[in-house]
Parts: sequence; C-alpha cells; structure tokens
Amino acid sequence: MISRRNIRVKVMQTLYTLTSMEPGSMELTKKTGSTILDDKLNRSLDLFIVSILYTFRTAQHAEVIAVQRSAKFLPTAEDLNVSTKIAGNEFMWKVLANETFKEKIKQAKLEQYIDEEWIRKLYLQLAEKEEYKNYIAINERTPAGEKAIMQFIWENLVWENESLQEHFTDELPGWEDDKQMAKMLMENFFKSNSKINFLNLISTEKKEYAHQLMYTVLDKEEYCMSLIQPKLINWDAERVALIDLLLLRMGVCELLYFPTIPTKVTINEYIEVAKLYSTPQSGQFVNGVLDNILKDLEKENKIRKQDHSRKS
Repeated sequence: MISRRNIRVKVMQTLYTLTSMEPGSMELTKKTGSTILDDKLNRSLDLFIVSILYTFRTAQHAEVIAVQRSAKFLPTAEDLNVSTKIAGNEFMWKVLANETFKEKIKQAKLEQYIDEEWIRKLYLQLAEKEEYKNYIAINERTPAGEKAIMQFIWENLVWENESLQEHFTDELPGWEDDKQMAKMLMENFFKSNSKINFLNLISTEKKEYAHQLMYTVLDKEEYCMSLIQPKLINWDAERVALIDLLLLRMGVCELLYFPTIPTKVTINEYIEVAKLYSTPQSGQFVNGVLDNILKDLEKENKIRKQDHSRKS
C-alpha cells in the first residue's frame, strides 16, 4: 500500500529533523533516527485512515439526514424521499467490513478525530453537487461508479476544502507536516482494490528499505557531499535549500548502494519529491545535479544495477 515515494518522503523528513538536534555519536544518531522514522511512518498512516473515515462518514450521513427530514412535523414529499443510496456504497462497505481496517481504527483510537459537525457540512455540500445528483439518479451500481463517488468526496470536498484543512491542521497531530503523504496514500488507495491489510500497510521489505536508506545517507555523508559539491556550479552549498541537499544525498546513495532500484526511477522520484516539498525550482535543480553525478559515476563504472529486478 505504502509506496517507495512515501518512504523517501519520511526518510527525508527524518533526516531534516536530525539536522536540528545536537550532534552525537553515529550509533546514537541512527538509533534516534530509527525511532523518529517509525513514528513518522505510523503517524502518517493514522492520518491516512482518518482521511478515509472523513470520506466514508460523509457518505453515511445521508441516512442521518433522511431520518431527520422524514421526522419533521410536516414533511414534504422531498423530505420523505431523501436518497440514501450512497450510504450503501459497495466500495465503502467492502473497506468498512475489512477486519484489519476496524482493528486499526480501534488500536489507534482514530474515531476521536471525527468531527460530526464537519461531516454534516460535507454531506450538505455533497448533496448540491451535480456529480452526486448524477450518482443517485442511476439505479444500478458499478464498481467504477461506486469508487468514483468516494474519490470525488475525498478530492473535491475534503482535500480541496480550505476551512476543513485548517481544522485538520488545528486538530489532527502532524497534519501540516504529513498532509502530502496522506494525499499520496489516498491516491494509492483509490488505485488499489479494497482487500488491503490496514495493519500491515508497510511491508517488511519497505521497512528495511526505509531504515537502510536513512543509515546509508548518514554513513556516506562525507563521500556523497564530495560528489555533490563540484556540481553546485554558481551555488554555495550552504545557501542551497537543506531539503535539496538531503534529497541529493539520498539520491546519490540510491544510485550507488541500492542495486535493485533503476537509476531512472531514482532520479525521477527525487525530482517529484523536490517539487512537492521544496522550492519551485528544486525539481529542476535536483534533476540537473543528480544527472551530472550519474554520468560521472557511469564513466567511472561505479554503478552496479540488477536489471532483472525493477522496483520503484
């Protein structure tokens, strides 16, 4: 479920946090980094589940509204015919019936972050949307249609809602730092099927990759900077954005020490992370520096990749 790009983001954020701490032994730095990295990964996954819950609770609120309107003293025909189709959304209920999803919510006590007043606001906004009206107008249910309306709620009512985003920043621990990660996880969620193990969203292989990448960047700092410095033409390393330097170090380490990751994948991934988390020019900057370093390393025959295994 969690992608290598998500992992790279968390490693970058962990390294960034470590730079603000008092320097200590490498062993202590790695131990501290491991704790921070695991915490950041777990926190991001909690925010991902909360994002799903807000999306689903909005759909389920159709039943609450239907009951309230039908209970009026003098209900109109419209009050008596509020559609509850979306509350039975098949994509949603496959996820809600997933035992690992229920257990994850229980373990992390995530229901506490659901604001019922916001759920009501979101549903009322949804009810006015043409996409929703078209959805309830069609009698049949299709897998694509069921997933599409859930994705619409997330993308257009939750993610794009500035006021709700401010609420999340105030009420959800870590939202401001991790919202882009939650967004990427939601994108992956809608691309996947509903048979997800929500208690094991990070595979053992990816956990190992995360920690090994962090350890390697720490161990190889001096060597990586010796490769990066000459490429900073007209740039003072001390004036380059710290995030850019961290991404460059991570990229160089992947090029040299992670043989199963193709060089093209590495460069493309760090360009995208730079665009999301650094300055507007950072994607182009990271691309240019990593590409130049790769050319030198290839000339020196220092790149060793396993072509038969292409992991991104």
